[in-house]
Amino acid sequence: MKFEKLNLPLEGNRIEVEDGQLRVPADPIIPFIEGDGIGPDIWAAARRVLDAAVAKAYGPKRRVHWFEIYAGGKARDRYGEWLPHDTLEAVRHYMVAIKGPLTTPIGGGYRSLNVTLRQELNLYACIRPVRYFEGVPSPVKRPDLVDLIIFRENTEDVYAGIEWREGTEKCRKVIEFLNREMGCSIPADAAIGVKTMSARASKQLVRKAIRFAIERKKPSVTLVHKGNIMKYTEGAFKEWGYQVAKEEFPEYTLTEEEAGKLGDAAPKSKVIVKDRIADSTFQQILVRPSEYSVLATPNLNGDYLSDAAAAQVGGLGIAPGANVGDTTAVFEATHGTAPAYAGQDKVNPGSLILSGAMMFEYMGWLEAADLVVEGMQDAIKGRRVTYDLARQMEGAVTVKCSEFADAIIARIRDSN
Repeated sequence: MKFEKLNLPLEGNRIEVEDGQLRVPADPIIPFIEGDGIGPDIWAAARRVLDAAVAKAYGPKRRVHWFEIYAGGKARDRYGEWLPHDTLEAVRHYMVAIKGPLTTPIGGGYRSLNVTLRQELNLYACIRPVRYFEGVPSPVKRPDLVDLIIFRENTEDVYAGIEWREGTEKCRKVIEFLNREMGCSIPADAAIGVKTMSARASKQLVRKAIRFAIERKKPSVTLVHKGNIMKYTEGAFKEWGYQVAKEEFPEYTLTEEEAGKLGDAAPKSKVIVKDRIADSTFQQILVRPSEYSVLATPNLNGDYLSDAAAAQVGGLGIAPGANVGDTTAVFEATHGTAPAYAGQDKVNPGSLILSGAMMFEYMGWLEAADLVVEGMQDAIKGRRVTYDLARQMEGAVTVKCSEFADAIIARIRDSN
């Protein structure tokens, strides 16, 4: 594989796909994007933690060969563009990558770099696990009851970016067509956006969520939608979701209605598929979070819900995430670039570190993944944490981003 301006590692092999499954070598080449703003700070910390976990779990038998690729500010400086072809091709070729936060350039004509990555690579599922780490400050009484995995459709909905600015000729044409041909009454000074949801994209998202629930023995999958208002988009998302469960997983799933009719006779081994209105779900994950394990949502709902759920367990600073397609996956920090803190070695690297643990789990390196999570938990219990946690924790000592990584690494190395 040749690239225009990338320097390939001198060692390592690519992750490949065989019969639809990843085949991970002992020395995988994994592309990374540092990111903008605080990206270099948190990536430097995360990389050391991930390497320490691999060394502890496998000794010299396994090693990651990191391969820097570019997006955002560093790509602009190197290529003169924000998301070069090299970067997309590298992720396609090497299958698994990890990235820090990216800034979308200000000004007309630029789409979100994160959205573009997801759409160009067909990373149709944004997966956001939300779990509590003992000792983390929380605004709710029982954050320990929160244990959610949110599967958010990643390519459609209003995030597809199909919209027209108010007053433009294209917007005027759309308004005239809708008013004349479709019987609408849209004012002339409106801006227009199009909300798209397809059966294909919705079904592949729900399919991935149900498979995950079956493999991990999760009790339920909840289809979250606003179908009571948007009947032909979000309502269809719900119906397509039930269709996937009924047609593709009949041996493994029951609908909530079916389980209710069976009562105590309902098999405990089956995944219950149910649906909830989006605004109700916001309330439910606050007051009854233990009733929800896997959520499958359209794009916009999933964005809101994942951040709201993360707020209950410590915030985005320790919220991991991944964008996953059929075989290609990009793991990422879920927060922004925080340019005011860039280069200060100050912010919490937990989101990117835990995203790396997700990446190891995806690769089948479960021992390394467990070490990262356990190291994070032990470091938080030790109350040597970054400022975002320390200011809310009694008796905590504020440490730098790099020092928090040091604390995690020490616990990894001392683990049995």
